[in-house]
Amino acid sequence: MTATQDSTADSILSIEGITKEFDGVKVLDNVSFGIRRGEIMGLIGENGAGKSTLIKIITGIYPPSAGSLYFNGKQVYIPDYITAKGLGISMVPQEFNLINTLAVYENIFLGNEIRRTSGLLDKPKMRELATEQLKALKMPVGVNELVSRLSVAEKQMVEISKALMLHSKLLIMDEPTTTLTGREVDTLFGLMRDLKSHGVTMVFVSHKLGEIKAVCDRVTVLRDGKLISVDKISEVDEEDIARKMIGRMDFHQIFPPKMPRRSDTVVLDVQDLSIKNLLKQVSFSLRKGEILGFAGLVGSGRTETAEAVMGLRAPDSGTISIAGLGRVQIRQPADAVNRSLAYLSEDRQGKGIVQGFNLPQNITLISLKRYCRNLFISKQAEEKKTAEYIRTFRIAAASQKMPLRYLSGGNQQKVYLSRWLDTKPSILILDEPTRGIDVNAKQEIYEFIHQLAEQGISCIVISSEMAEIIGLCSRVYVMREGRIAGCLEGPHINEEEIMFHATGIKGSQI
Repeated sequence: MTATQDSTADSILSIEGITKEFDGVKVLDNVSFGIRRGEIMGLIGENGAGKSTLIKIITGIYPPSAGSLYFNGKQVYIPDYITAKGLGISMVPQEFNLINTLAVYENIFLGNEIRRTSGLLDKPKMRELATEQLKALKMPVGVNELVSRLSVAEKQMVEISKALMLHSKLLIMDEPTTTLTGREVDTLFGLMRDLKSHGVTMVFVSHKLGEIKAVCDRVTVLRDGKLISVDKISEVDEEDIARKMIGRMDFHQIFPPKMPRRSDTVVLDVQDLSIKNLLKQVSFSLRKGEILGFAGLVGSGRTETAEAVMGLRAPDSGTISIAGLGRVQIRQPADAVNRSLAYLSEDRQGKGIVQGFNLPQNITLISLKRYCRNLFISKQAEEKKTAEYIRTFRIAAASQKMPLRYLSGGNQQKVYLSRWLDTKPSILILDEPTRGIDVNAKQEIYEFIHQLAEQGISCIVISSEMAEIIGLCSRVYVMREGRIAGCLEGPHINEEEIMFHATGIKGSQI
């Protein structure tokens, strides 16, 4: 069955010949397929394949350059998200769309508030329904808590609750599991299956092939803006999907060979770092040219440790020493940058890129002084350097002048990494560096981290992906409840040892 024929068969949404161009560059090219009522459709492809653009067309954020959408058998024009919501289409976005200064329940009902007959907000009712929704997600978050105080995983659950509260006919979930633990993912999948049993149709976007296999009925693959295939999930395995998605690469060779230990020189030494209710006497060392891993469950203190080292959090006690400088005081991020430290935050949207800035403006944001000539910014120098990073990271952008909001999540991440590398660091901390990035782009990032280590740059990789920690790092610190639970090397860097330390079966503070 062809994609076009399939799009007419009992579909809640039919996508017919959808094309989208930016500045003359096609990012979607004549895409046609249908999403059946009551199914979970997987949508997969490399960063830049066109997934995000297609989703934005369906939800009214972008107009198509050509083609049509049919919803419940009728051709529809969706000029904005309000129209999409009115049709029964909603989305859990990859990047958070929450207001930090509002409470959890206020965010969940934002734009969909419940009012009394008097016209006043019915806050008790909204609190009650929000509590029920979060309880269904098994998420112990207080509905009166400010969103600014939530972890990344908790913010993701608020986004999911926000979309579910709309009682949608078609729910699009864009990388909803990237910040969730295995238990939270299982809970979400159980909820998705329950929604499916009640007739809700879902589009599930994920770079995790195992998740696509676990929860989807069919899978649609996009590559370079074109439809490659629509398959029943029972008829393809993970390697089939990956081959269709990227059309190249040996999938068993994702990680570069681990480097032998080249130096005993300690470039970063942290001793007894403590923050009330977050970190408890955290001590670790980083060697020159090493790729050091930090593993642990969500909330174990890995990100908080990195933020304390970078001056984003003020420790109550503890010391930080850097080779050649001795003991240092890092009170703010500028202090860390001046000491050749760099930090790629896990919260790309909140603490990383500037959506309205173009590529050069984002890349040179921290190192802008180097591009100034007689008090004026040299646009030529900025653009020349940006072109180098575009080549190095294969950043897919129609133009350097494009605001970053128009790039896919993976390409935004590459721009963010370019910014920190432009500060010429000797120590690079990467917190979830491949979150929301496809298989091929992950391999590119791994290779580049490996090259940085070969050049003598010391890297700390914080990751929730076990394979990433095992495949990339030569030593691994495992954290649990704000403490270092163990340090693993060589053959001890395996899934069982990491989980035993992360869950408290093995290990203690060292």
